[in-house]
Amino acid sequence: MAAKKRIVASLLLPVVLMSVVSLAGCGTGASDDPGNDGASTAEPYRIGAVLSLSGTLAGLGEPEKNTIEMEVERINAAGGVNGRPIEVLIEDDATDAETAVAVTTRLIENDGVIAIIGATGTGGTMAIRQEVVRAGIPNVSVAGGSVITADFHPLVFQTPWSNMIVVPFTLNYLEERGITRVAVIADSGGFGKDGVDVIRAAAEGSAVEIVAEESFNPGDTDMTGQLTKIRASGAEAVLLWNAGREAATVAKNMDALGLEIPLIGSHGNARTEFIEGAGSAAEDFVFAAGKVLVPEAYGVDTEEYRVATDFIERYTDRFGVAPDTFAGHAFDALHIIVEAMKRLPEGFTPADLRDEIENTTGFVGIGGVFNYSADDHNGLGQDDLVMYRVSGGTWVLEE
Repeated sequence: MAAKKRIVASLLLPVVLMSVVSLAGCGTGASDDPGNDGASTAEPYRIGAVLSLSGTLAGLGEPEKNTIEMEVERINAAGGVNGRPIEVLIEDDATDAETAVAVTTRLIENDGVIAIIGATGTGGTMAIRQEVVRAGIPNVSVAGGSVITADFHPLVFQTPWSNMIVVPFTLNYLEERGITRVAVIADSGGFGKDGVDVIRAAAEGSAVEIVAEESFNPGDTDMTGQLTKIRASGAEAVLLWNAGREAATVAKNMDALGLEIPLIGSHGNARTEFIEGAGSAAEDFVFAAGKVLVPEAYGVDTEEYRVATDFIERYTDRFGVAPDTFAGHAFDALHIIVEAMKRLPEGFTPADLRDEIENTTGFVGIGGVFNYSADDHNGLGQDDLVMYRVSGGTWVLEE
């Protein structure tokens, strides 16, 4: 299947404009070398990005694309990578694994990219692994399935908090509130399947009992049947594991059925698309995610707060809306790759780049402080998470 859209994010600015644009105050995301006052016209370093700009995960892919375009412009305006510009070739995988493979193959074989960002979804990320491994180039995924880094491969990294981190954090929240009988409803895609597997395993070591388990397919528009079964299960809460637009349907169907038990979501629901889609049914929805949605959670005197608020201000000024966690995942993926490139000498290989990405420690990103290692390609922990509640049409920190 052919890709629906290609976007080239290089934005090599005219010298006059580049001379007045800098990265002052932008922290770990860019070089502070005073000699880097503008990217040259040298051959750019090419990076591929496989994002879902259409299909059920388009609400995630769009802010990822926005972020990459904005940050590439900023990086090149400050001198690129040691004087050479970067170019990110963005492909739409249409939330389809076969398309993800096709566009990844094109990026590698036709465009000669030295790294891949993506895919947006867990299923797409796992599907493109064969192409990444065949080419021997590093892949930094922006999807949250734990299988991405738990099924370890030296070439594959991840910027979101994986299900292995988020699920125990969420179950602990339920236990602290005395909720022990839980119904699980999840999509049948990669992120949902992975989440259910992790929930089952984590529940065995907790006080939480799974009393019902239901699923739906990406693109489904009515989950009333599944929720009717859940209502009969005696569940004290519904645990929803999904990253697509279907989450709003679950909330609205629960509301229509009068199913008045808490709806607890995943980090895949940390976007305004859910609130807007669910309307009043989104009220009191609870989920775990990173701190960028309410940046005071970082601590106002921290480097994390400074980096995040700078990003939020720039993104909001440019796109008219605050960035969500998915924009943050793309920020982290791009800058982790770029910062690794900056630490390498001219003429580095994809293998050198992979090794340098793995050496990333103390990188202050939007998702948290990343510390990769030879056996940890996620690099985050539960300390990088907080719980949110939807209140009055927006999210607030859960007390």
